[in-house]
Formats: sequence, C-alpha cells, structure tokens
Amino acid sequence: MGQPSPNLRRYDASAIAQYYRYRPWRAIWRALRVALSFLGFFLSLRWDAWQLQETENLPKRARQLRRILIRLGPTFIKVGQALSTRPDLVRKDFLDELVKLQDQLPPFSTPLAFSIVERELGRSIPDSFSQISPEPVAAASLGQVYRARLHSGEEVAVKVQRPHLLPVMTLDLYLMRWAANQFGPWLPLNLGHDLTLIVDEFGTKLFEEIDYLNEGRNAEKFATNFRDDSTVKVPAIYWRYSSQRVLTLEWIHGFKLTDTDRIQEAGLDTNALIQIGVTAGLRQLLEFGFFHADPHPGNLFAMAPHCTVENGQIANSSQQLEAQMAYIDFGMMDQLEESAKETLVDAVVHLINKDYAELAHDFVKLGFLTPDTDIRPIMPALEAVLGDIVGESVQNFNFKTITDRFSELMYDYPFRLPAKFALIIRSLITQEGLALTLNPNFKIVEVAYPYVAKRLLTGESPALRRRLLEVLFKDGKFQWERLENLIAIARSDGQFDLLPTAQLGIQYLLSEEGKFLRRQLLIALTEDNRLHTEEVQRLWELIKDDLQPARLWGAAIEALTEFSTAGTAALLPSAFLRRE
Repeated sequence: MGQPSPNLRRYDASAIAQYYRYRPWRAIWRALRVALSFLGFFLSLRWDAWQLQETENLPKRARQLRRILIRLGPTFIKVGQALSTRPDLVRKDFLDELVKLQDQLPPFSTPLAFSIVERELGRSIPDSFSQISPEPVAAASLGQVYRARLHSGEEVAVKVQRPHLLPVMTLDLYLMRWAANQFGPWLPLNLGHDLTLIVDEFGTKLFEEIDYLNEGRNAEKFATNFRDDSTVKVPAIYWRYSSQRVLTLEWIHGFKLTDTDRIQEAGLDTNALIQIGVTAGLRQLLEFGFFHADPHPGNLFAMAPHCTVENGQIANSSQQLEAQMAYIDFGMMDQLEESAKETLVDAVVHLINKDYAELAHDFVKLGFLTPDTDIRPIMPALEAVLGDIVGESVQNFNFKTITDRFSELMYDYPFRLPAKFALIIRSLITQEGLALTLNPNFKIVEVAYPYVAKRLLTGESPALRRRLLEVLFKDGKFQWERLENLIAIARSDGQFDLLPTAQLGIQYLLSEEGKFLRRQLLIALTEDNRLHTEEVQRLWELIKDDLQPARLWGAAIEALTEFSTAGTAALLPSAFLRRE
C-alpha cells in the first residue's frame, strides 16, 4: 500500500480524501475488512444472548474485541485506548481488556527495528549504544521501546516507530471521517457535524504523534513549565540519538500508576500521588494551557526521587517516601488559548456559585453553544441538572457525573462538543480514573476546587484579581457568603496558608488598582444602614487560627514595606528625568 502523498507531513483531510477518491478499491477493501471484523463480534454477542450465555461469555467477548482492534492496526488500537479511559461508556469486563491496549501489544521484529534505528541515526547500533536489550521492553500502538545505555554511561529508552504507519493511518482516518459524515447526524447528543471535527482532531493528533522530533520538543516545553515543581518528572531528550522515527530519552525508574500493590510495597504515599496528578493536570489546563492529552496508565509512573530501584523494587523502602510523578510519551499534546483558560476558571467559579446565567455564557465562549443560542431556556436546565452537584453533595462531584448529566442536556438542547474539548474531557476523566485506582474514595473536588480557590485568592495576575472581584460582588453588592465559601474550600486541603494571601491583599488594597475594592469594601461594611459586624465576626472565626496577631502584624509591616519600596522605585525614573 503506497503512501497517499510523499509530502504529507501533517493531517490534511481534503488531500487524503482526494487521494482515495481515485483509488476506491483500497477504501472498499479496507471498509469490508473492518465491517466484517465487527459484524462477527456483534453476531457473537447476539448468539450469546440467544443462548442465555451472555454473562459467562463476556470475558471471552472482551478478549475477542481486543484482538479485533489489534488485528485492524494502530488507528483502531488508538480508538480502543481512548475507550479504555471511559468507564461511563464501556462496561468493566471490556474495560479490563481494553486497558491492555496501552502497553500489552505484539511487537514487530527486532532486526527490523534495529535497521530503522541505524537508517534514521546514520550509524550502526554498536556505534550508538554500548548495550541495548535484545527484545523490546514495551510495545505500544505506534512504536516499541528498547532499554539501552549510551557510551557515556546514561541509561536510556530508545523508542522506535512501527514501519508503514502513514498509509495505514490515512486510509483508516479517511474511512472514519466518511462514516462520521454519513452517520453522524443520526447519532444522539447532537454531535452531527461536530463528529467529523472530532475525527479531524484525532487525525491531527495522530500525525503529530508519529513525528518523534515534535514529541521531543513537546517534552522539553512540558519540562520547562514544571521546572520549579520537584514532584513532576520529565525525562531528558538525547537529540543526538533522535530523529523523526527514533526517540532516545532518559530511562524512568518507577511503577505504573495502576500497579497499586508495588506502589504501596515501595512505601510511596498514594494520596500524595493523587494530589500531584490532579494539581499537575489543573496547572496544565489553567496555568500553562499546554496539556498532556493522553495520560493513560502506560504514560504515567510513580517514582521516589533519590532512591535506587532494583529488580522493579525500591531498595530500602521501610518507610513512606516522598512521591514524584513521571510523565512520558508527549506525542499527543494540545494548546489551550489564554481566553479559554480564563473562561474555564470562570466556569468553575460560576458552577460553585450557582450562577447559571453566567455559566451558560461561559459555554458560549468555550464553543459548547453557538453565539446565537437563546440561553434563557438553558439556564433552568443547567440548574436542574447541575444544582445538586454543587449543593450538599459537593463531595460527590466528579467528571463522570458531569459527563453523564451533560449527556442529558446535549440530547435536549443545542449543545455540541468542540473538538479540542473532546481531548480535554478525555484527559480529565483518565486522570480521575487513575486517582480512583489509587484511592477508591478519592473526590476530585477536594483537590480541584481548593486549587482554583487559591489561584483566585492569591491573584498572581490582574485577570485573576478581576475574577475574584466578580466572585465577591454581584449586582454591586458584596457577597459575604461567597468569600467565606472560597476561604473554607481553599483551606480544606490542609496546605493553604492564608497569611501570604492576606499580605497580597493588603498590597492590593493600597495600590492604585485596589482603589475600587477599597471603596466597595467600605460600602459593604456599612450597606443597608448598618455595620456588618456579624459577617465580619463569622469571617474572623474562620481565619483567626491562621492569622495570629503577631504573624498578621509582621505580614502587614512587610506588605507596607514592599508597597512603599515599589512606589519609590516607580517614582525614581521620573525624578531622575526631572534632574536631567
């Protein structure tokens, strides 16, 4: 099978369609093979039901489905991997088998792999590596990995791409897009037209994933974002031993996050790992906008820094160790625009504050609703579907619940799923699923909302400070309960120190930018012709343990000093100019 275009380096749906339009026999033959494979599977399910053996044969059918996806090749394996992270769509029997698609795949021959390495690097295997494993240590959908050592002594992973990937992928994507276009309008959830966009997004990411140089650049960008976070590990890239189809990177000593027994035996704190994973995921979305779109179990490892790993076990692990999480495989990444990041923060705040009118506007900004949508009938629907999630049952908040509820909304209202957010939702649900594997009682709100609350309260950017004002004021009135709620939730993770926030608050109040807030706070304290001493007393009871008088006085003096220093520095240039 030939390559659609010798110059096709990026996904181009129209170019692929034009190529196969003149080669219909290839598309027809592949479509027949795919259809017959799945027809046999569905007939087997029907036969089991007819024979009343459906339950006892489910493990057998799950294995059958996994084998079908493997036989159909890399594109369908990637689809199966995506489904393996969706417990809301796939029953557990099938889920357990689909998870094996993450790293339990048949390898291709080592001589062929080594010939690819030698051709790509332009030198022999012995010239590149002092030693290399005779067989791959892991095989994935798009490539396989060998453990090796450089002549300079570093232990590395050598990732080699499967041969003939491009022709297979382009044909499958062509057929998927055709099917999405033909059958999308008949599917529920109002996906219709958007289903082809999801296929296009999937195709774009697949093409990016098979460019290992792009993956190396992604890894270094990701590492730069987390350079000040010692809990997140990113392997170093060895560019001299890398090319478009071969990637050499630092070897990671750790355990897969799904291997809970070995993690516990190693003495690693599973709750700390959950905290690291969820916080890192939120930082990717809300701070950097550059996020790992494929955080499946094979791509995340638990580590204990500065410890020796011997035969898969951490040496001398008699006590609980500091946890670290390692990310690998940066082929599938995506970038979120600044406006989308800010709107996501808004949506979380509006959801917690039950401001459904603003939440509906957030959905318009994010592309879930078109700008011409009448949001008036949608607001009560949002309240009906989401209201109890942030009410008394806030601790039961999870992304699976949200997606299940939104399925109802998308069926009755003109919601659509933007292609980019398909990846984000997949990423969030995957990370939540991994956290639940480590701790079945995990509640994502216990980590996620404190993080958002801290970002708003610390207000490291003018945009976030403006959003804090939007939270605290509604219709020109100060919302005392919202401030109490925000502080209480921010403190719920036990790691939030209110004093630095108070210091930032004093600096902000004394600044020119804080003039409006000073005036509004004065009005809030005296509105309705009374002093709001009761509200102030409730706030003080909430924060008094964090704000001991001595510490608070010290923070105030420091804030005033920094403020006066900054003001003096700002005046120096103009004074200097006057002297000149």
